[in-house]
Amino acid sequence: MKLNYWYVFLLLLILVACQPKATPIPSELSSSLSPLSTPTTAGNVASTPFEIAVPVPTMEEGTSAAEPLPTIAAQPILLAFPDAAGYRWVKVAQGLRAPVGLGYPPDGSGRLLILEQEGKIRLWQGGDLVSGAFLDLRERVGSRGSEQGLLGIAFHPQYAQNGYFYVNYTDRNGDTVIARFQVNPPSANVADPASEKILLRVAQPYANHNGGAVVFGLDGTLYLGLGDGGSAGDPQNNAQSLNTMLGKILRLDVDSGDPYAIPASNPYANGGGLPEIWAYGLRNPWRMSFDRQTGDLYIGDVGQNLWEEIDYLPNAASGDLNFGWKYLEGTHPYQGTPPADLKLIAPIYEYGHDQGCSVTGGVVYRGRNLPEWSGVYLFGDYCAGWVDGLRRLPDGTWQVQRLFRDLGRISSFGEDEQGEVYVIDHGGTVYRLERR
Repeated sequence: MKLNYWYVFLLLLILVACQPKATPIPSELSSSLSPLSTPTTAGNVASTPFEIAVPVPTMEEGTSAAEPLPTIAAQPILLAFPDAAGYRWVKVAQGLRAPVGLGYPPDGSGRLLILEQEGKIRLWQGGDLVSGAFLDLRERVGSRGSEQGLLGIAFHPQYAQNGYFYVNYTDRNGDTVIARFQVNPPSANVADPASEKILLRVAQPYANHNGGAVVFGLDGTLYLGLGDGGSAGDPQNNAQSLNTMLGKILRLDVDSGDPYAIPASNPYANGGGLPEIWAYGLRNPWRMSFDRQTGDLYIGDVGQNLWEEIDYLPNAASGDLNFGWKYLEGTHPYQGTPPADLKLIAPIYEYGHDQGCSVTGGVVYRGRNLPEWSGVYLFGDYCAGWVDGLRRLPDGTWQVQRLFRDLGRISSFGEDEQGEVYVIDHGGTVYRLERR
């Protein structure tokens, strides 16, 4: 058969015309996609990422909590997270002494305050640690146990006007102190140690399970996370008792009363329990945070023997908020049989001690630099050093993926005023999540 060369030439022209064209990266994006100039990084992408869909196993009213809750099973689902290989944790501060927390004054200054467990607050500004201390409380802070010390900080929403910030620390007797300090003027880089005003002092029967979270909600009230008092197995049954502040989330109105007022919507404001209590049934809430966009609350509650958990409450949650400890460890029976009509809130996610040993609650990303991460809750494990992502799907289930590894002893996460996310290695380093 004679070959028709004109036909072949025409066919080739059509094929070339149909090939997809490479689209150049716009100049305003090319710089953000190029490698970052800071060379120091930490954390490796997990070699075998996994994903699971987690149901929200809350108990319906009238359901007996004595019946074991459904076991969370791994299920393959579609990828819904950014590719972690395109991101890295960049070192922004180092040489710290056992850092355990990070906060920012909401005043547009770009400053960060980093807690050192022994009692110092360090100032980070303009990319560097400032020499000296923003506030030195070492003479007041007791840290005889590994879980004691200066544990939490939060800045008043009107800090730029009043200079108020709040801390949680254990004193020389090992008891929890919630105190307010003031910076005058608020733009100053040193706080006045004599300005301390104690809001609460809570006796601690043991040296561990102090909690430590201090967080302002979008409603302007102050939320405090306290552990169950320590030892093991909550021997005093503090978490389920409404007559102690241990094993609770407390909620205070710091803009009214002296030193505070009780919000009228607190569940026991009119009796039945301590009026400060907002939620209970927690073992050791190690880091809790509000989603700055939705107001939803996330809590990392450290487990006892087998299970670590992430707890969740949607914005404006109210009523009898009981997370179940020590009836349950995660979704699994631990000790005792709860009343048949007791309504318990199960975690949105749990993991076993085959993956880690102590959960560190994190934050929901709401920054500007990495919009593809928006809505992802980042949390980690102190012992294992990995960072996982957790996000809610439209059908109400939760998706989890292992994202980064080898970030040291993860003691806390934090945000700056722009919503960028930081992770703290208890060994002395602070990292920020950035694009490669």
